Amino acid sequence: MVDVILAGGTVLTASGTQEADIRIADGCIAEIGPSLEGDETIDCAGCWVGPGLVDLHAHFREPGLEWKEDITTGSRAAAAGGYTAVVVMPNTDPVTDSGHLARYVATRGEEVGLVDVIPAGAVTKGRAGKELAHLDELWAVGVRVFSDDGDVVGDAGLLRRAMDYLAARGGVISQHAVDVGLSRGGHMHEGSVSSLLGMYGIPAAADDVIIGRDLRLVEMTGARYHVQHLSTAGGVAMIAAAKAKGLPVTAEVAPHHLAFDHHAAAGTDPVYKMMPPLRSTEDRDALRRGLVDGTIDIVGTDHAPHAEHEEEVPWEQAPNGVIGLEWAAAVVNTFAGLDQTAFFERLSVAPARIGQIADQGLLPAVGGPANLMAFDPTIEWTPESTVSKARNSPYLGMALRGKPKVTVHRGVVTARDGVSQRGGT
Repeated sequence: MVDVILAGGTVLTASGTQEADIRIADGCIAEIGPSLEGDETIDCAGCWVGPGLVDLHAHFREPGLEWKEDITTGSRAAAAGGYTAVVVMPNTDPVTDSGHLARYVATRGEEVGLVDVIPAGAVTKGRAGKELAHLDELWAVGVRVFSDDGDVVGDAGLLRRAMDYLAARGGVISQHAVDVGLSRGGHMHEGSVSSLLGMYGIPAAADDVIIGRDLRLVEMTGARYHVQHLSTAGGVAMIAAAKAKGLPVTAEVAPHHLAFDHHAAAGTDPVYKMMPPLRSTEDRDALRRGLVDGTIDIVGTDHAPHAEHEEEVPWEQAPNGVIGLEWAAAVVNTFAGLDQTAFFERLSVAPARIGQIADQGLLPAVGGPANLMAFDPTIEWTPESTVSKARNSPYLGMALRGKPKVTVHRGVVTARDGVSQRGGT
């Protein structure tokens, strides 16, 4: 393995930022300092250098739905976006609700080798909401994040049992907080745009009633609770209040909820259709503020690939979700304007901490693992292509500010200038 130098960047360390080079050798950070030498030098002048990004919420669709995406193509997209670890959701076919299926996902990620692919486990069998999944098996193989993502765990009694089990072990419930009754039949935010189109809408209360209910269960059980894809100002306020009480609660926002509001859906292009839907301008602005001030802990991409033929249908029939791993860092930089410390905290350090992911989200230090990324916060560019199997993205053709320069996973350069460097299997 050759020694690689990341040269001339602003490196974020535990003692603050410093202009320095990083020498990578044998999968670790060998040196941090000026004018280092190695076998290969990558110019990172003008870049922020810090830990590789970590996503707690993505869909790689394998096993069973590989025609949408698979672990190889999903890993390529992640590496191109600066990611070195991704937690993948269990809404696969079959559902990742038992230990052997979680092992399969993790093993496939290791075979591809571009990022750490970490399976989340389902809370209920088949994500059907009727009985608990094999939580003991999932825990035994290393699963620490549990979610029925794509569906809310609607039965409060069942959710309480899951929380009791995981609270004793330190696991995390990651909730798709959208009420079934309030969202049923809806395809976009309930507001002026849905009224203009004559389309049934989903009120902001659909999110808020689930979050409010679940926070009471957290008070009862002490379980670690994570709100996925927060979309409402009311949700932000409830998370802030829960944290003020000292509850073990965290939350994420997806890039698309930072970038757009429900007016983007007025043309009924399915690349703006997601769940929860794009909300009001006031909601979007509250999400931006919440990410900046730390009420919202992390950015989770909710990378959700769909095949092209699935998108070539009327809005009401199109599936929810968009892809975003390749552009998440740029979208956050464009619309939230975080400084370097907050950027890596929200996109790397905190996600790794919440997800309990070893060797990820660690600030660069001599002897530490070489899971790193360099990000140019000033470059202006327009994405025109993707390495994902899918193209259901609102960011293609959109002007963005900031771009990943290089990604290093376990000491190996996996992407440069937003292009993955090796394919995996």
